[in-house]
Amino acid sequence: MEKFSREINGYRRSEVNAFLSEVIDHTEKALKKIEMQQQEIQNLREKLLHYQNLEKSLNMAYDHNEQMRHDIRKMAQGEAKKIIEEAQRNAEKIVNDSLIRAQKLELKNDQVERNLRIFKKKLRSIVEHQLEIVEEIEILEVE
Repeated sequence: MEKFSREINGYRRSEVNAFLSEVIDHTEKALKKIEMQQQEIQNLREKLLHYQNLEKSLNMAYDHNEQMRHDIRKMAQGEAKKIIEEAQRNAEKIVNDSLIRAQKLELKNDQVERNLRIFKKKLRSIVEHQLEIVEEIEILEVE
C-alpha cells in the first residue's frame, strides 16, 4: 500500500490523483484483459462445441460404416453360399452326365466287341468255306 504525504486538509491531492490515475489505468488494463480472456474463452467454447459436434458426426459415420460393412459382409456370405450351392449342383450334374455318357460308351463298346466277334466268326466261316473250295479245286485238278 502506498503512503501519501500529508497537507493541511488531508493527503496531498497530486499524489492521490496520480495514484488514482494509476489504479484506473491498471483497472482498465485488467478489465480489457478480462474481456479479451472472456472472448477467448467464448471462442474456445465455440471451437470445443464445433469439435464435439464433429466427433459426434464422426462416431455416427463410423457406426454407420460398421453397420454397412456388417451388411455387406452378410450379403457377400449369402452370395458365396449361393454360388457354392450352384457350383455343387453343376458339379453333380456334370458327374451324372459323365456317368451316363460312360455307361453309353460302355454299352457301345460291348456292342462293338460283340459285332467284332460275330464278324470274326463269319469271316472265319467264309475263309474256311473258301479254303474248302480251294481244296476241292486242288482235288479236282489232281484227278
